[in-house]
Amino acid sequence: MTRAHDSKQKWGRRGINGFAVAAMLYLFAPIFMIVLFSFNNPKGRFNIVWNGFTLKNWANPFSHPELTDALVVSLEIAFISTLIATVLGTSIALALSRYKFKGSGGVNLFLVLPLTSPEVVLGSSLATLFLARGVSFGIVTVIIAHVMFQVSFVAVTLRARIRGFDWSLEQAAMDLGASPRRAFWKITFPLILPGILAAALLSFALSIDDFIITFFNAGSLVTFPLQIFGASRVAIPPQINVLATMLLMGSIAILVGSLIIESRRRRLNAGPESKR
Repeated sequence: MTRAHDSKQKWGRRGINGFAVAAMLYLFAPIFMIVLFSFNNPKGRFNIVWNGFTLKNWANPFSHPELTDALVVSLEIAFISTLIATVLGTSIALALSRYKFKGSGGVNLFLVLPLTSPEVVLGSSLATLFLARGVSFGIVTVIIAHVMFQVSFVAVTLRARIRGFDWSLEQAAMDLGASPRRAFWKITFPLILPGILAAALLSFALSIDDFIITFFNAGSLVTFPLQIFGASRVAIPPQINVLATMLLMGSIAILVGSLIIESRRRRLNAGPESKR
């Protein structure tokens, strides 16, 4: 009986591990193909069939000015919109987590709506709003559109991070003579900073990746996803894969750097306690 039970548990663990491996392969296979085809030597204008390994694509990653210009535009929009959304989303998350007030349930509902609504609905609604107000489409309308959905992602991500935060730490700092502003910047902000950075990185990635909402509100402005979509009907150069891989490597470097900094901070904080 025990051996049969142990055998079932062993096969159950193997099954779960197998499903986990299959899911990871399913998630990372497209990313692996993007990186792989950045080293492809295509025959013709479409980089969709493997024809041999080459490094010439990486030797000239910016050989297509239209792709480079579109990438720069996407980075500018992502940086500006992420900065605005992080400030607004952090303020909303702190207010909803720290205070109880009438209408907080409604705020929570409106906060989730951009996450649950189809992007085509958000994009077309914003385009209709801009047209009705006579606003010219361009970088400003795209930034406004991106901030609209980024705020929700930042606020929801940060609320999950600070859900169990001990607000009595601020009160203890003020009891020791610190002003409310000093208590926030010296106590609360350093503790919630990892959550803020995680939310900002998520919203930054979503901004660069967005296509549908940007398509409705860009006008003549061309971002990196729009450029790839337009060029795909004529040609798919390997530089698209190279630039995408560069973005991926940059994201991984930022993630690894943040993990190293967080690990060092925890060791420094644990050092005095371990000595005691």
